[in-house]
Amino acid sequence: MANGPAPFSEIGRRAKDLLYKDYNTDHKFILTIPNSSGLVLVATGSKKDQIFVGDILTHYKSGNTTVDVKVDTHSKVSTKVTVNDIFHNTKAALSFSIPDQKSGKLDVQYFHPHAAILSSIGLNPSPLLELSAAIGSKDLCLGAEVGFNTTSASFTKYSAGVAFNKPDFSTALMLADKGRILKASYIHYVNRPDKFTVAAEISHKFKTSENRFTIGSSQLIDPKTVVKTRFSDDGKAAMLCQRAWRPNSLITLSAEYDSTKTISSSTKFGLALSLKP
Repeated sequence: MANGPAPFSEIGRRAKDLLYKDYNTDHKFILTIPNSSGLVLVATGSKKDQIFVGDILTHYKSGNTTVDVKVDTHSKVSTKVTVNDIFHNTKAALSFSIPDQKSGKLDVQYFHPHAAILSSIGLNPSPLLELSAAIGSKDLCLGAEVGFNTTSASFTKYSAGVAFNKPDFSTALMLADKGRILKASYIHYVNRPDKFTVAAEISHKFKTSENRFTIGSSQLIDPKTVVKTRFSDDGKAAMLCQRAWRPNSLITLSAEYDSTKTISSSTKFGLALSLKP
């Protein structure tokens, strides 16, 4: 719903995207070929440490139904069928992989003006159950998630969080990793023509009393070019430059410096090219 809460997975997502999204220290290529019939072909290739991996994804949409089929270099075939509005404000998705016979999974999402509920169940004799929910509004929401392994009768995860969103800032507080880590994030959109934005993330581990923090920024150099920076307390600094050299086509250059490593291995560079004719 437009004014309802976002799913639990979106809590803290804005700051996380600014700090980590699109950073890449490998070589990556993405080619997207759309078709007027509703069929989209996406080819992805990535080179890391002299190893090349890739996949081909076909995306087809007809009415309320979307079908995604992906084949990777390991001959793994992944399929996902999504049906929107199967019931009022409800979306269901069936996914499975070949040859993994235990990969079948059914996801159901329900959106209400004051709640967003997502559930998942594995389609095998000993399924893994997952449930997440968020209540509130677009501006303020509370949420939690839980995962349960029916084989071992144990919880695989449980987390809780709260988010407060406004047009010029967003803040979130999350208790994650089965209550072992407390995370706080904040993002602020400065009212400037260059859309300057700053974000920060702080985490605390209760068992070791370890504190970590990461700060970053994003800024438009011109209408087609954005520059992002990131600094963390572990001695790492990263920078990203992304340019839209044509509509829906991006070239992204990334660099990361690690002050804790030797000079020969302290700097990494990455290049990502995304093309859409």
